[in-house]
Amino acid sequence: MKIYVPIDSAAKALGADEVAETIAREAKSRGIEARIIRNGTRGMIWLEPLVEIDQGQGRIGYGPVTPEDVPALLDGKLDSLGPVEEIPFFARQTRLTFARCGVIDPLDLDDYRAHGGLAGLRRAAAMSQADIIAEVTKSGLRGRGGAGFPTGIKWKTVMEAEAPQKYIVCNADEGDSGTFADRMIMEGDPFTLIEGMAIAGLGVGATRGYVYLRSEYPDAIRVMNEAVRIARRNGVLGPDVLDSGRAFDMEIRMGAGAYVCGEETSLLNSLEGKRGVVRAKPPLPALEGFLGRPTVVNNVISLATVPVIFEKGAQTYADLGIGRSRGTVTLQIAGNVRHGGLFETGFGVTLGEIVNEIGGGTASGRPVKAVQVGGPLGAYMPANKFDTPTGYEEFDRNGGLIGHAGLVVFDDSADMLKMARFAMEFCAVESCGKCTPCRIGAVRGVETIDRIAEGDMAATELLTDLCETMKDGSLCALGGFTPLPVMSALTHFPDDFACHKEAAE
Repeated sequence: MKIYVPIDSAAKALGADEVAETIAREAKSRGIEARIIRNGTRGMIWLEPLVEIDQGQGRIGYGPVTPEDVPALLDGKLDSLGPVEEIPFFARQTRLTFARCGVIDPLDLDDYRAHGGLAGLRRAAAMSQADIIAEVTKSGLRGRGGAGFPTGIKWKTVMEAEAPQKYIVCNADEGDSGTFADRMIMEGDPFTLIEGMAIAGLGVGATRGYVYLRSEYPDAIRVMNEAVRIARRNGVLGPDVLDSGRAFDMEIRMGAGAYVCGEETSLLNSLEGKRGVVRAKPPLPALEGFLGRPTVVNNVISLATVPVIFEKGAQTYADLGIGRSRGTVTLQIAGNVRHGGLFETGFGVTLGEIVNEIGGGTASGRPVKAVQVGGPLGAYMPANKFDTPTGYEEFDRNGGLIGHAGLVVFDDSADMLKMARFAMEFCAVESCGKCTPCRIGAVRGVETIDRIAEGDMAATELLTDLCETMKDGSLCALGGFTPLPVMSALTHFPDDFACHKEAAE
């Protein structure tokens, strides 16, 4: 009997460690031969701790399981969820990047290989640099960290740059509210990120890589460090990657928790041991990045998706999606929602389908008022925008931002003036201080929204003008995108601003 209990941070926060310990103790006392495997999460957070039992006929799910449920679980008297992959939330997904997450033991390289791992790297190791870049370009893969920049173009720029040393830097500083895909993949399938970085290194001619990982993710740090050691011992990393005669090695570096270090140039400064402030561009990191050398900076999900592209072929990946948004999007559904978790599917699913069908509506049972997509700098999308399909250009045309694909759901009790104020306050607190529109504009923004809250509706014109200045004048997306949540709240929910005037009167 194999019993799977997630070791993912979310599952642990909900009691998975206690459940695993109780299962081990109870099984031993009963003389039951059971192998307990600590896997990643399947992403159905409302069912965690999700215990899966495999007695040779497939994995049957139970959840959420408490330590008190364990005797009934081992007696076969606990109600099951049936085969895990037939649970509706899971069954309707197209799992590519997350195909192994929740399935394998994260630190078992043989288990990884048995589920298709390293097939992509082996294929890439037999290809020329130009062919590797062509495959990534053909797939249509774009940056999954926010900007949506074509990955193939970035890699080609670094490949063609002349330099004695090049680098691959993985941006794992996942600081957006409602996002957890990076953490999930690092804790549940770390070798896929390592494999993706190695393919990137072979493609652009980089022999060194770094994962910049936020200090708030201790489990991910532990798993990634151990995975790197295992990969190095087994020839996946090092001077002769999979006997290819080509070198690539990497290490894990910890950030100190600054939100602005999710911006690539601030990240590079921090990685170099400098203060995490935004650099002016040009020069682009692809030409002068880490230590002034050509550097690929990609998000975790971007790099973790590369292996499946090489395993299944670029065309297979490109056949999914909508418009210029190819492949799958890893939606992270959070906030006031019944079925929160990770949902991977092809681009094109509408916002309404995500919230009402996949997410099951609000947990409170009240009507959905707004969904913020793309983290704290994303726009608040009202119900009349729910026919918007998930696609970079499609969202942009509707005043939105996909960003890291995190969605936070709010019901009709939310006060959108307060949410707009929070966006400005967040920017003021997290600003690196480099540019005036962000550093000072956000502080003035908080003050202006407070004036509106006190009944000064004339200040809305000033707020609009201020947002235009921040949008056009800020050096990076922190100041440049803060107007998105502020102006979307003001545009779509004017009554929430006017009601404060009535209260003041």
